[in-house]
Amino acid sequence: MHRLAPAREHVVGLYRIVIGFLFACHGAKTLFGVFGAKTTAAVGAWPGWWAAVIQLVCGVLVCVGLGTRAAAVLGSGSMAFAYFTVHLPDGLLPIQNGGEAATLFCWALLAVAFVGPGRFALSNLRALHRTSAPARNRVRANELAS
Repeated sequence: MHRLAPAREHVVGLYRIVIGFLFACHGAKTLFGVFGAKTTAAVGAWPGWWAAVIQLVCGVLVCVGLGTRAAAVLGSGSMAFAYFTVHLPDGLLPIQNGGEAATLFCWALLAVAFVGPGRFALSNLRALHRTSAPARNRVRANELAS
């Protein structure tokens, strides 16, 4: 066992939180003109407004750890779509075509989808509740038997 293995789930959870937060901020910037945005996307405009909605919603879900894998796959796919439709026509490499953010978000979210939410995810609370219920029942049964 590697000596850093005990910290793995914590690092995965922190990674998920940061990626989700940044992805949500990217969507909020486009939708609401915050974080120094010069313009906003017109409501319903394809693909910018819809991409921003996906970024905001999936980013929040990934950040808090609810439906993490599905949200990460959807977000990753939207970034792949953005890269191939918006950036690739301007050059092959992300450094040439301004697609660094799309590429990084695509691969970072794909990693989250495969690795899972790690620690600090709201979905872990449900699992914790399910696993602790039998233990509480055993304690009560032992108390009644005494």
